Amino acid sequence: MNVVALVAWIALWFALLAVLSVFLGPGYAVVVAPFLVYSFYRAFLQLFIIAAVFRMRRVLRVYPWQLAHQPPHGLANRTDVFGKQFGWFEFPNPARPEESLPMVFARHWGVGWWSRRMAPRATPELKAQIGSVWLAGDPRFIGVLAAPTSDGAMPRRFRFLHQQTGSDGGRRTVADWGATAEDVERGRRAGIVPVRS
Repeated sequence: MNVVALVAWIALWFALLAVLSVFLGPGYAVVVAPFLVYSFYRAFLQLFIIAAVFRMRRVLRVYPWQLAHQPPHGLANRTDVFGKQFGWFEFPNPARPEESLPMVFARHWGVGWWSRRMAPRATPELKAQIGSVWLAGDPRFIGVLAAPTSDGAMPRRFRFLHQQTGSDGGRRTVADWGATAEDVERGRRAGIVPVRS
């Protein structure tokens, strides 16, 4: 669907340009120009979305979906997370279930839906939509987050999450997380490069 959207935005740009140059006079350029600029902007954004989709696809090939009930989440900046933060969720460390690890949204594009439900002033109906979330990945490294459908049977609204905590600018060694050699190899297949101790 993302490839279709990219092609559609590019086709719309060319179609608007053709309508402007063939059917309309120069006086209509002021009317058509905002639509040309917007369609170009959306096609440009779609290129980045497609790159993220391929990263998510790689994670989904390695890790199965797991349903997490009432995971802690928020929009406020965390002191233990480095870099830009556009919201975060906490999930248990697979090696130490008593330890929770925060994972942050990697990009701000498209997190508006999530932000409205994570906001402190969100209505209970909105907050309930992320009361349970789907996670495919390993909280020590990387993951794909999704909201459940209205019946809770399937994931939707995929977002890419990654780990960026640690004392060395957001990176931790695999020993810090309790990751085994199998965990590291599985993470590599999903597209991450863990830092060794």
